[in-house]
Amino acid sequence: MTSKPDRVVLIAVAGDSGCGKSTFLRRLSDLFGEELMTVICLDDYHSLDRKQRKEQKVTALDPRANNFDLMYEQVKALKNGQAIDKPIYNHETGEIDPPERIEPNRIIVIEGLHPLYDERVRELVDFSVYLDISDEVKIAWKIQRDMAERGHRYEDVLAAINARRPDFSAYIEPQRGHADVVLRVLPTQLIPDDKERKVLRVQMIQRYGVHGMDPVYLFDEGSTIHWTPCGRKLTCPYPGIKMYYGPDSFEGHEVSILEVDGQFDNLEEMIYIESHLSNTNTKFYGELTELLLQHRDYPGSSNGTGLFQVLTGLKMRATYDRLTSTETKVEAKV
Repeated sequence: MTSKPDRVVLIAVAGDSGCGKSTFLRRLSDLFGEELMTVICLDDYHSLDRKQRKEQKVTALDPRANNFDLMYEQVKALKNGQAIDKPIYNHETGEIDPPERIEPNRIIVIEGLHPLYDERVRELVDFSVYLDISDEVKIAWKIQRDMAERGHRYEDVLAAINARRPDFSAYIEPQRGHADVVLRVLPTQLIPDDKERKVLRVQMIQRYGVHGMDPVYLFDEGSTIHWTPCGRKLTCPYPGIKMYYGPDSFEGHEVSILEVDGQFDNLEEMIYIESHLSNTNTKFYGELTELLLQHRDYPGSSNGTGLFQVLTGLKMRATYDRLTSTETKVEAKV
């Protein structure tokens, strides 16, 4: 364990279950190193266990099933460099286990369904991302996973998704409007009537006006760009690749949208895409490509998901560097 940090940087990773949070956290761990980063799953702040939720007919998405006061107090304590005794929600038994001691670390990541739900917690967060999977892709992924790996029936999988939808729309989805970056996964527009959802259209939606964050852009900042990069320098399997960049508005904010529709055939060639992106916060030419190549086995590595997860991670690293170097400079002056 590292010594007590002078500055704790708080990162929020929000999204529904099964939307790629664990892969994104692995990418963050690659960037920061495991010893600098402590991840807190906010499921641990469930105030009702599985049996109680069933009795009271509420889902885990419902705020009434969660203890936001305790979450706020403990996240605030960690940010102030104090240790906490965090509860543990046991996913296997559905019960709440005795608490565990968590020491402050240089980077605390709070991840789960509600990291941006409570205004008090939002004000503590230094950088936030929301992982947004469209219904069509979510259903395809869940059916694939639950039917293939868990033996569930199609009708049951669909019923489970539909049962969660009202609470998801009411309590989880609105958090998109508070995130600095939204990573959105949509059905491809390159294949007419695509049902497989193996080829994806992925967007990196970046808010303007976030202190210390300059959005990544393609070619020319503020322009609207439609680019088909396939050719001699980029091998594109069917149905090809299209990229887009341009200004827009999203959840009431001015944003820029960077989009990739399609799949990369050869990750080594990502250097060609990287060379046309600016404000990536890489520390050397080719670092973005190198980070993708490091874990080409991670889900989403061959499409925009992996690319934008790494770019968002680099934005988080830039925030961490900025906040911790400011502390160092202030100390030096004193």
